[in-house]
Amino acid sequence: MSPRRADNLRMTGKLVVIAVGMFAFGYALVPIYRAICEATGINILALGERNLPGKVRTDPVNTQVDTTRTITVEFDTNVRGPWHFKPEVRSMQVHPGQLATVMYEFQNVQNRTMAAQAIPSYAPRQAANHFNKLECFCFTQYTLAPGEKRQWPVAFVIDPKLPKDVKTITLSYTFFEVGSPTPPAPTAALNAGGSRS
Repeated sequence: MSPRRADNLRMTGKLVVIAVGMFAFGYALVPIYRAICEATGINILALGERNLPGKVRTDPVNTQVDTTRTITVEFDTNVRGPWHFKPEVRSMQVHPGQLATVMYEFQNVQNRTMAAQAIPSYAPRQAANHFNKLECFCFTQYTLAPGEKRQWPVAFVIDPKLPKDVKTITLSYTFFEVGSPTPPAPTAALNAGGSRS
């Protein structure tokens, strides 16, 4: 075997190892990101986020409904790309401990197939650990064909231990295309003001 052929084989082997390593790293990004978020509190993730999307929790924090309090929950959506993403309602009134569900609609208006996922954030910050999602589409990648439209539910319960001074909670989702840079949590949701679309 000539020295040039041996060098080419070695270089090919190195390139294959690098390609496999890059694929493995890309495949592991979402679990790594989720673990970092849970450990550091990035994007103000709630403890309820630890459940798998679609899996109903069997250990709710408190199932007793506090009818003496009403919390306004606002639903904010942000997109990073040319598609439609919105909740069926912009806000709803719920009692702490009451199970509530809101539907979100997503449509790929592009002429190509795309994959996307959502990242949640909460305002005010102290509400994050009291907003327990029992069903959520967050952190799951979805592939949509051109023009395809889907609806996903978010079922949640607000813990009755929510501080008494919190009257409004904003749940904000940023939907972005997989493969594009992961966006930061929307800054507008950190001000407990109104929703935007």
